[in-house]
Amino acid sequence: MLKAKTRWQLAAFDEKLADEIARECGLSPLIAKLLVIRGIDSPQRARAFLEAGPELFHDPFLLDGMEESVHRIRRAIERNEPICIYGDYDADGVSSTSLMVHVMRQLGAVFDCYIPNRFTEGYGLHKDALAHLQESGYKLIVTVDTGISAVEQVAFANQLGLDVIVTDHHEPPAVLPEAFAVINPKKPGCPYPFDMLAGVGVAFKLAHALLGEPPLYLADLAALGTIADLVPLVDENRVLARLGLQRLNQTRNIGLQALIRVCGLADSELTAGHVGFALGPRLNAGGRLETAEAAVKLLTTQDPEEADQCARILDNLNRERQELVQAITDEAVQMVREQFPLDENRVLVLAKEGWNVGVVGIVASRLVEMFYRPTIVLGIDREKGTAKGSARSIAGFDMYEALTACREWLPHYGGHTMAAGMTLPIENLEPLRDRLNRLAAEWLTEEDFVPLTKVDVALDLAEISLDTAEQLEQLAPFGMGNPTPLVLVRDVEAAGMRTIGRDDSHLKCSLCKEGGSVDAIGFNWAHVVSEVTPKARFEVLAELSVNEWNGHRKPQLTIRDLAVPHRQVFDWRGCRDKQERWRQLAARHEMLTVLFRRESYEALAAGLAAAEQPGRLLVVADDAWDGHVPALPTVVLYDLPKRRSDLNRVLARLEQAERIYCLFGDPDLGAERLSCPGREQFKALYQFLLQVPCVQRIHLDALARRLKLKRDVLDGMLAVFAELEFVRSDAESFRLQPEAPKRPLESSRYYAEWKEEAELATELLLSSYDALIHHFQQQVETVTW
Repeated sequence: MLKAKTRWQLAAFDEKLADEIARECGLSPLIAKLLVIRGIDSPQRARAFLEAGPELFHDPFLLDGMEESVHRIRRAIERNEPICIYGDYDADGVSSTSLMVHVMRQLGAVFDCYIPNRFTEGYGLHKDALAHLQESGYKLIVTVDTGISAVEQVAFANQLGLDVIVTDHHEPPAVLPEAFAVINPKKPGCPYPFDMLAGVGVAFKLAHALLGEPPLYLADLAALGTIADLVPLVDENRVLARLGLQRLNQTRNIGLQALIRVCGLADSELTAGHVGFALGPRLNAGGRLETAEAAVKLLTTQDPEEADQCARILDNLNRERQELVQAITDEAVQMVREQFPLDENRVLVLAKEGWNVGVVGIVASRLVEMFYRPTIVLGIDREKGTAKGSARSIAGFDMYEALTACREWLPHYGGHTMAAGMTLPIENLEPLRDRLNRLAAEWLTEEDFVPLTKVDVALDLAEISLDTAEQLEQLAPFGMGNPTPLVLVRDVEAAGMRTIGRDDSHLKCSLCKEGGSVDAIGFNWAHVVSEVTPKARFEVLAELSVNEWNGHRKPQLTIRDLAVPHRQVFDWRGCRDKQERWRQLAARHEMLTVLFRRESYEALAAGLAAAEQPGRLLVVADDAWDGHVPALPTVVLYDLPKRRSDLNRVLARLEQAERIYCLFGDPDLGAERLSCPGREQFKALYQFLLQVPCVQRIHLDALARRLKLKRDVLDGMLAVFAELEFVRSDAESFRLQPEAPKRPLESSRYYAEWKEEAELATELLLSSYDALIHHFQQQVETVTW
């Protein structure tokens, strides 16, 4: 058995609705099912989802505050009144700012942009910055991707005579800033039909209203921020992502062209994955480590040399960011293990002086992946007496709601259900940690701490084809709200399983069933190779895609999770380095080691300290054994049993065992125990003794050679004769007792045990792997294999 990493939940769907959509839209049943699973409830919505064209954009003036915002901006442009675009330093904020720069250029505005420094100012509007802008002659501030919580700052701007138009998408607080206008689809009372736009999506709607039509030439920038900010790719977000990716693949933005080149993607068909894992992180890197200036310059410059320079700067910063993230993650993991054990902390709140606040959000995401706990990671500034950082959450724990419940300790925070940012006094860390853990105890069950994976459909391996994989491409682009479909494939074997990659960390194999096969790859799944048997039957969760190589196209499964639902028996029989193999296994598993021979226990335990025995050693040969077998998932059968009854008694008590390692075999026992001599061999020995009634012990080697027996076998045969009183032995010789009554060999206990042991050894050691499994099944039918 091999347990899955997550809980699998197969999606339910309305079969009649799926049939209707398939029929009305001319779609395959699979695509129709997936659309229904994604909340599509009519053929009309199915067509809109698949086409996702610009005609699906909503009227921007449905956004509350848009009308007055457009009038105010146009008035400023007409009067040559300087406008400041006030943005944010993440990929969404940079994309939003850059989009508005291009729009203001097109409109002929007098403008500039301002993005606060993450390290000296932090997120959002700041009074010092507003005062500086007012002194510089600005009269109108337009925020993008920020400002919804800036009640005090906007009030200060009003005192300075500044008009502030807030455009944002974050969760609104109970009290909104009294700005000239506030545009946010989440704002209470806003009639806009879609409230999940990213910051750049709101900026795009403002541009739409200002220009009188959607600025499709800026869709590439809109797609960058939308995908990077992990908003659901549905409704308008899907339109922006779909059109934006089309534009991105033929972009005229020289900065984006340079960025694509440094990512090594110039010859690739760009997807949402490339934005999320290549372009987006580089745009984020500047604001995380220094300032966002290089990113904004990159996306707005008209100078190819400057574009190349900015792209290289961001690429270098991204490499530096990766190294920094790894270092902080290592420190945070150690902190969890030493100071905040998981059984006592349902929410992890980790803070340390020197941690770069620009990357703590990434670290928090990694820790959620590792420990599956809501996690907050903060950098401590001793001089200011504050801790500043980011939070990431898990399903069932609304981080924004949780932080709101802790607002007495949080002078500054904001965010979403799954992610947030905050700044707080150092002395508030402990009460914050305590309160969040109490909230988690109220809101979450033990099951919530096991990741849940939602599975779209179960497919038989025979249903997976190039045509099926190509059908799924109709649903792209994939992302939040429209995840890449996950398929469940059951009862398959893995052929050609091997590790690949620079550090052999990835898995490559073919999944096979009833003559059919599909290639599969599992990134960071190499460990499975040593944890499954050749005959393992897998259940696999995977993404299905088209793999194109040298002009050949074929389906490929990318493994996301897998399980072996049955008990596994590992054939390690006869390995010469069995103690070393046992040590390696013990280092990875809490396990039970079953020893059938006292001498095996003594040999194993002799060189091992107690600390080197993480499992249990069960000596079945002991008369004191009461039949109890500890319930552990991993069991090692270390040596060969002498009696079939001993093996059966152990097997019958392994109900909880998920993995059984057969480590028995050479050099467990001498050659005389591997085979029991037959009657003819005993008869030949007896006949010799009739001719030579007294055999000196010093002549036994010669006798063994004469009878073509191993010396150990001869010793055993003489022991049988001695028990039957056919011979009398002393320290020097064996003497025949011709007057002894005839007795069958079977009446010798020693012979019966020898014969049973030899037959059992033959069955266990010389049988094929399949026969070994069959043997175990026959021995104890109550065991599930």
